[in-house]
Amino acid sequence: MKNLNKILLVALMSGCFFFAKAQTPAKPTDATAVAPKGAMSLVDSFFKKYKEDGTAAAIDYLFGTNKLFDNNAGVGVLKIKLDSLRQTIGLYTGKDLITQKNAGTGLYLYSYLVKHENSPLRFTFIFYKPKNDWVLYRFKYDDQLDIELIDAAKIVNKRP
Repeated sequence: MKNLNKILLVALMSGCFFFAKAQTPAKPTDATAVAPKGAMSLVDSFFKKYKEDGTAAAIDYLFGTNKLFDNNAGVGVLKIKLDSLRQTIGLYTGKDLITQKNAGTGLYLYSYLVKHENSPLRFTFIFYKPKNDWVLYRFKYDDQLDIELIDAAKIVNKRP
C-alpha cells in the first residue's frame, strides 16, 4: 500500500510539473516580435536632427529615405506647418514611445509622445522594407493626445 501511495504521489507530481511547464508562455522567437534595428535607427536619427538641427533638417532626412517623396510639395508644406507649431509649443524636451505595431516583418508603425515645453505632440511613423532598406512609408503628427486620454477614461457599456 505504501508503494502504491508513493507511485501515485510521483505520478501526481509529474503531472503537475508537466501542467506547469505547459502553462509557461513561450518566448517570442520570430522576427516580428523584435523592433528592426534599421527602422529604429531612422527614428533615432530623425529625433537627433529634430533636436539639434530643427524641423526642416529632420523632415528632409526622414522623407529622403524614400525616393517617392522627391520634389514633393507636400513635404515643404509639412515643414512650414510643423515649424510654425513648434514656435508656439516651445522647445523640444524629449520623447516617449507610446506604441509599436507591425504587420509581418516589413511594415512597422511607431507612435511617439513628443514633449515640448508648453504642450505635447504625437508623431506617427510607418516604415516599410520592400527589399533591403527601410524607408518612410507614412508620417503624421497631431496634438489630440489629451482628447484621446479623456475619451479612454470614460465609462463604456456600464451595466447596472
